[in-house]
Amino acid sequence: MAKFGLSQSIRRVEDPRLLKGGGRYTDDVAVAGQAQGYVLRSPHAHAKIVSIDTGAAKAMPGVLGVWTGADLAAAGIGHLPCLAPVKSVDGSPTSATPHPVLAEGVARYVGDPVAFIVAETIAQARDAAEAIEIDYDLLPAATDLATATDPGQPQIWPSAPNNTCFDWATGDAAKVDALIKGAAHVARLRVVNNRVVVASMEARASLAEYDAARNHWTITTNTQGSWLVRNVMAQNIFKVSTDNFRVVTPDVGGGFGMKIFIYPEHVLTAFAARAINRAVKWASERTEAFLSDTHGRDNITIGELALDKDGKFLALRTKNWAGMGAYLNTFAPFIPTGAGTKVLASVYGFQAIHAQVIGVMTNTVPVDAYRGAGRPESNYLVERLIDTAAHEVGIDRIELRRRNMVPSSAMPYTSAMGQRYDSGEFALILDTALTNMDWAGFPARKAESAKRGKKRGIGLAYYLEATGGSPTENAAVKFADDGFVDVYVGTQSTGQGHETAYAMMTSFELGIPIEKIRVKQGDSDTLPDGGGTGGARSLYSEGQAILVTTASVVEKGKIAASEHLEASVADIEFTPRDGGFTVVGTDRAIGILELAAVQRKKAAAGIEATILDAQETAEIKSHTFPNGCHVAEVEVDPETGVVAVARYIVVDDVGHALNPLIVRGQVHGGVTQGIGQALLERTAYDGDSGQLISASFMDYALPRADDLPSIEVELVAVPCETNPLGVKGAGEAGAVGSPPAVMNALVDALADAGVATIDMPATPEAVWKALAKAAA
Repeated sequence: MAKFGLSQSIRRVEDPRLLKGGGRYTDDVAVAGQAQGYVLRSPHAHAKIVSIDTGAAKAMPGVLGVWTGADLAAAGIGHLPCLAPVKSVDGSPTSATPHPVLAEGVARYVGDPVAFIVAETIAQARDAAEAIEIDYDLLPAATDLATATDPGQPQIWPSAPNNTCFDWATGDAAKVDALIKGAAHVARLRVVNNRVVVASMEARASLAEYDAARNHWTITTNTQGSWLVRNVMAQNIFKVSTDNFRVVTPDVGGGFGMKIFIYPEHVLTAFAARAINRAVKWASERTEAFLSDTHGRDNITIGELALDKDGKFLALRTKNWAGMGAYLNTFAPFIPTGAGTKVLASVYGFQAIHAQVIGVMTNTVPVDAYRGAGRPESNYLVERLIDTAAHEVGIDRIELRRRNMVPSSAMPYTSAMGQRYDSGEFALILDTALTNMDWAGFPARKAESAKRGKKRGIGLAYYLEATGGSPTENAAVKFADDGFVDVYVGTQSTGQGHETAYAMMTSFELGIPIEKIRVKQGDSDTLPDGGGTGGARSLYSEGQAILVTTASVVEKGKIAASEHLEASVADIEFTPRDGGFTVVGTDRAIGILELAAVQRKKAAAGIEATILDAQETAEIKSHTFPNGCHVAEVEVDPETGVVAVARYIVVDDVGHALNPLIVRGQVHGGVTQGIGQALLERTAYDGDSGQLISASFMDYALPRADDLPSIEVELVAVPCETNPLGVKGAGEAGAVGSPPAVMNALVDALADAGVATIDMPATPEAVWKALAKAAA
């Protein structure tokens, strides 16, 4: 029987089950008599829906129901809410973009749901969808973020003139203006954070069951937190008590932010299940996912960095046009504003920062949180801008960063954005990364590449992340009759290794063998609430909940042990290493598992007994600031424009790494997504029709194994001071630092050819064109 301490690289306990096909995902779940749902989507980016005739479809074989937006409106079904509106600088609220579950009157992007068909089989539902007659009156569309706010562009919402739904700002504008005016130098740069398709391995799905006698739904769906879906479905959509909904999330094959949200299909399956009094299931296909899952990023940002004569940073001013898509999604306005801007200061000692964010509507798939959620976009701008400033003022880019880093002696430090950093050894981590990469030896490697006709570049990016999420988290520990211990959590694993991490913690605190611990997640009936997974919050939030819950188990155990061992509670001692309760000064003892079983048997027999089970809520009073340095080395073939990432180094501070093996895996995944965004992933809309022309893996390039180097990760532990575990969120870190590191390396490689800047994605075509333009 294995008992593990913390900070050990043990293999994930869930992997044997998952690798041998034992995973159970939403589309694996089937119930007797379930019907199949199919969503008919708008083929047009912008069109009035003049009429919809569903008569022929309803008469098709096997069809059980066909519904439109008018049907849902007549039934009183609420719209999908935006839960994070912001106020513009003039105090006006975010423009209203009512988001019906099925389009009402106007379709606003290719993929906008227009009708829902339920039949005995999916083939019958598809056939019926083709029989629906819709009269569309086509309208001009605005799909390009760069031009959507220009005068004369097609207007998507009457409430959002010039397609601007908010104009938000934060920081000290007057101080920034004064510092910029008095600066010795101001570097300016415009960068693009390209729109990305999330493309999780497991597509979205929803299975709804309805109990008419109780007016109760059970929804099985792949989420990043069952409780949010439960709450929104009950309170905002169906307008009933949360007790009327149970949401169950089984295994989830990737989320990356996209599966946090409420989607039309959750509502449609629940509505249809009630309407036909049968279970209804919907599962997305891959191209359908491109057209219906929220997208990520989609920002155009201008940055201005003011420096004094000694190269010290004075001020930063940013203006960001943030694409929202056709509707304001669940948390969309918060991502580029409150989430993104809080890390603009990064690890540097700015005197003042001012950030303006303009929310822009386009006839495209809605945009919301994607791994890092605003922080990668901000870090990208800052690190690209610092390299630009270094080149313009003639200071080495490493030296410029080092001059401006907040020293460890200043901790705790409050940044120009008002964030309180509790800990950090930024210079140490920078130096470690440079040493690991052999930065000093780069000229020799560059010369060797030149002999082969290749251009070589090296670049780095120092990143700082700020984790986020719910201010509370819940956990429960229950001793089962079969001798196992069940740990119920309010977060949701989508591949991160939560089962291992939480089992390690529970084993460490209670002295229970790890193979006797089962982590239970995803069922909204098991805990009063759960904050879900997002914002790299899981370990430091759920970890604190597990700590307070296991402490409660121990206190109950002392009472139970005093009853069983016939001793005073004050004389009972618990030793986690042994997992047992002892009467101090004696050899009388009992193990926690044995004690739990004894107490349960007493209770079952009607004898008064203290049960060890516990459920507690932890307050999450402070968030964390993981940080680190990414260094990339690239090689460019000038004849083809192909960019190869030759080597990649990461040095991360995530505080205490509970399981370094899992942390490194998380970083690998994040870096891979960042390299994909930097070099490969292009979400392309046709300017005339508004069609998504990169709507499959034939046209959308996800990174593959041969696009990646071996990603080398070193962890430098600088314990977090604001939580008892000393941990900092690690789930998003890889995606925050990688795009600027790769792009800075690419610009370095192309600099001697006269290319000063290039935007993501730097595809071979884009690189070749940049070189050709510079040569001309």
